[in-house]
Amino acid sequence: MSNIRIRLIIEGRVQGVWFRDSTRRKAISLGVLGWVRNRPDGTVEVVAEGPEDKVGKLTSWCNHGPSAAGVSQVHRTREKWQGEFKFFDIVF
Repeated sequence: MSNIRIRLIIEGRVQGVWFRDSTRRKAISLGVLGWVRNRPDGTVEVVAEGPEDKVGKLTSWCNHGPSAAGVSQVHRTREKWQGEFKFFDIVF
C-alpha cells in the first residue's frame, strides 16, 4: 500500500465540539501523521499523510466527526506525499 497525503476542509458545526482533539486521537490510533486546525471561517482543516487505507479511514471518520459535530460537507484534495510529519498535532 502506498503512502498518500490529503487535505480536508470540513464544514458544518465543527468548531467548539472537540473536533480537533477527536481528529488527533483518531489519526494517532490509525498511525496517520499530520495536523488539524480551526480556520477563521468556521471550518476545520486537516492535512494527513500515511498509508492510503489508514488515511482513507481518517477521511471517512471526518465525514461525521465526534458525536457533537454536525458535518455538512468535506472538501478533499489529494496532494503530493512529502513525508514531513513525525506526529499528528493540533495547530493553533
